[in-house]
Amino acid sequence: MPDLRLFRSGRAGRPVTRTRRSVSAAFAATLALLAGLVLAGPAAGDDLDDQKSTAEGQQAANAQEKADAEAALEGLNAEYADTAIALQQVQQQLPAAQQALTAAESTLAGYEREQALIASQLQDAEDQEVTINATIEQDSARSDEIRSQVAQMARQAYQGGDSDSSTLSLVIGAQSVEELTESYTAASTAQRVQSQVLDELIAVDANNRNSQARLTAVQDRITQLKAEADAKVAQAETARQDAADRKAEVEDLIDQEQEKQDQLASQKSAVESQIAAIDAEAKKIEDQLAAIGAEQQKRAAAAAAAAGQPAPAAGPVNGAIFGNPTSINPIHVTSEYGMRLHPILGYYRLHAGIDLRTYCGTPIYAAKAGTVQWAQWRNGFGNQVMVDHGLYNGSSLMTSYNHMTSFVVSGGQAVSQGQLLGYSGNTGTSAACHLHFEVYVNGATVNPRPLLGL
Repeated sequence: MPDLRLFRSGRAGRPVTRTRRSVSAAFAATLALLAGLVLAGPAAGDDLDDQKSTAEGQQAANAQEKADAEAALEGLNAEYADTAIALQQVQQQLPAAQQALTAAESTLAGYEREQALIASQLQDAEDQEVTINATIEQDSARSDEIRSQVAQMARQAYQGGDSDSSTLSLVIGAQSVEELTESYTAASTAQRVQSQVLDELIAVDANNRNSQARLTAVQDRITQLKAEADAKVAQAETARQDAADRKAEVEDLIDQEQEKQDQLASQKSAVESQIAAIDAEAKKIEDQLAAIGAEQQKRAAAAAAAAGQPAPAAGPVNGAIFGNPTSINPIHVTSEYGMRLHPILGYYRLHAGIDLRTYCGTPIYAAKAGTVQWAQWRNGFGNQVMVDHGLYNGSSLMTSYNHMTSFVVSGGQAVSQGQLLGYSGNTGTSAACHLHFEVYVNGATVNPRPLLGL
């Protein structure tokens, strides 16, 4: 099945080459106005300007792609053209939808990373809480033990009387120097033990107070982290739903794309027949105009011979010789003259004129004075007015105005430049209201753009 995703060219005109190509390029249109754009940081103003410029450029590119697609689809039936345009629109939405999906998945991944970090911090805080509680429990037990020792020593001291008097009585009651030394050393040791016990109690109590303060801080941190964790869960759930919605949107667009490609592929043979009929009509018109031009040149040569002058040679047709045939000022070209790759059939065809912006039912004017050759329906061209401008620099010059809703002139009628010919439309095999304007020199089409002074 051919790749149907490139709509860049084509309209009525004969095939120049039937070399098929793989049409693999999808429309790279990003609808930059999607709400997925993020503006942040000190350069937000510059970012806004840049994004506005990008969005405007993308809109212009999308509009041009649509115009080119419509030009490429001239010569096809309305149902086929509508399907092809719908396919183009789907393909223009896909990149932006995929970008939005990527952004949503990235946001979700960010929240999940933050969730994991908070969970790790929460676990660490809870581990600290357990450790500090164990330390407090151990220090409290030791404090109770020391307090018991202190109480016991206090009772002993009370039972033994004043400590200084006891020490003095030991010295006085000593029977020898050795006994004195031993008694004094024992008393000093007892005092040091008492002092150490009291110092340890003070240190244990201080550590316990410090642990209690740390425990309070850790418990506050745990409360804070749990609140943050709950908030991240909610944010992640929202982001997860957004990612799911974006994924469903992308999948739906892909399904639509495939459906429309299948529809177009199923009509390929019918389209080829239509194209052949339109090309045959275009060839018939060219042959008619070439014959008329040849007759004009023959008459001019006869007139010159009768006057004793040489026959005029067919010279080039150039310069801004035509006026604006539309009511849009300045003239706006939506699709150019030239070779176009047909989006379905895969070969190049000539877009034999230029498409000018008009709106349905707006006036169409004669680009130059001349005689209406015909005003009639032509297969593929719809309502067509052909104006014969006679010989210009020895060459036959004619203009055609196509897809008109209606015309107000008839064959053989003389018209002046700027005279109303009829009204624009979408008749024939056209994809939208516009003026398809063609110029024929000696029966062959040429690019009208420079002849309009563009």
